[in-house]
Amino acid sequence: MNDDVPVSSRRRLRHTAVAVLGAVSLLVLAACGSADPTPTTASSPDAFEPVAQKEGSEITVWADATRVPGVQAYQKAHPNVKIKIVTYSGDANGANDLQTKVQLFDRAGGGWPDVAFSANVNDASWASQGKSPYAAPVNQGVIPQSTLKGFADGALNPCTFNGNTYCLRNDLAQNVLWYNKSLMEKFGYSVPTTWEEYQALGEKVAKEHPGYLVGTAGDAWSPEVYFWASQCPASTATGAKKVKVDLRDAKCTRMAKLLDTLIAKGSVSKDTVFSAGFIKNQASKVLMLPGPSWFGQVLFNSTFKTPKGQVAAASPLKFEGDTKNHTGNVGGGLWFVSSHSKNLKASADLVTWMTTSDAYQGTAGTYPAYKKAAVTWLANQKKTGYFAEDVGPVFKESAELIWPGWAATQYSQEAIYSSTVVPALNSGKTLTETMDTWQTAITNKAKSLGYTVN
Repeated sequence: MNDDVPVSSRRRLRHTAVAVLGAVSLLVLAACGSADPTPTTASSPDAFEPVAQKEGSEITVWADATRVPGVQAYQKAHPNVKIKIVTYSGDANGANDLQTKVQLFDRAGGGWPDVAFSANVNDASWASQGKSPYAAPVNQGVIPQSTLKGFADGALNPCTFNGNTYCLRNDLAQNVLWYNKSLMEKFGYSVPTTWEEYQALGEKVAKEHPGYLVGTAGDAWSPEVYFWASQCPASTATGAKKVKVDLRDAKCTRMAKLLDTLIAKGSVSKDTVFSAGFIKNQASKVLMLPGPSWFGQVLFNSTFKTPKGQVAAASPLKFEGDTKNHTGNVGGGLWFVSSHSKNLKASADLVTWMTTSDAYQGTAGTYPAYKKAAVTWLANQKKTGYFAEDVGPVFKESAELIWPGWAATQYSQEAIYSSTVVPALNSGKTLTETMDTWQTAITNKAKSLGYTVN
């Protein structure tokens, strides 16, 4: 997740969010694929051949500052496992540290961490590639199938390439419709269930309560919130290193027109929710805000300081005529087990514990990707008493509604949107006017990384 506020403020605020939630992250995110959630498939994937194993040997674990306490908790609960912990960026804020270091280790022929966490859900797109990929295919005898099946539907899509699963998902950041229940009741408004109702209410808010907001379009992750939910083929995998980029598609232009209307009316901001100005002047006037599940505690509670008992979450919206509602994803970290690890048993056990254990995920800051841990997590959220209504049913529903046609790629949609669309919006252009420029920017970036673009 990259913001489009001034760089220094953006990275500082963004790092805070990522540190609490885990990635935030962004991402991308991330579900991947086309109509098939798996970007590429293979009927008989190449067999994984581990390096010579040394049972009981020390494993090196790279993690960000937020995940380190979890690794330390695992270490305390498993004193016989020898672990060396290295704290690094976690690839937050668009960092590329893991890939850069792995490339150095590849050239040196050693030094790879046995386990690595990444807040960037796109990292599996490179970690799974090459003659000797960094990431081990965990579905090939590294982690039991029964464990893999316990993750939410689609949660492992960003980890799946060529018929193999190369990572485990730490958490989900599924988008929902956040709203201030107290303000909605005060103004006499009903929560919308379609994007058409959302637009109509946004226009009404602009007229009856000017200054109040129903969304923002200046966040770097706006594409994942709005265009992903609209099923816009901005980055749909059609094969190995092949993507479809078509922002002229009706499912892209319909969302652009909707946002243009509300931006012009003033009920959708062109600012980012993490900018100092937004927090000071507009946070208290957020009536609705489509966004990730971590917005609840990280944004409304910790950043906006919205009082307890006001904020609630509703199901993702759909356009009239669509058969079902879909949503996108902003963040969600990944855990890798290295294909070079000499102690796969210990590495896999740690990664499994970090992603599935109630002892860690049940009390983590973000919604777990593992379904059983998510049940515990939601129960703990309810105990906090912060939300106006139980968010559990909406979170569970939306976790299964992430549209699979948005691929995890080596390029960041957030970075492209921030550098291309946000400046255009701030100069007075509309989203609709910027679609061709945005299309070209995605296409050029994809091609520069070796993708064939349809």
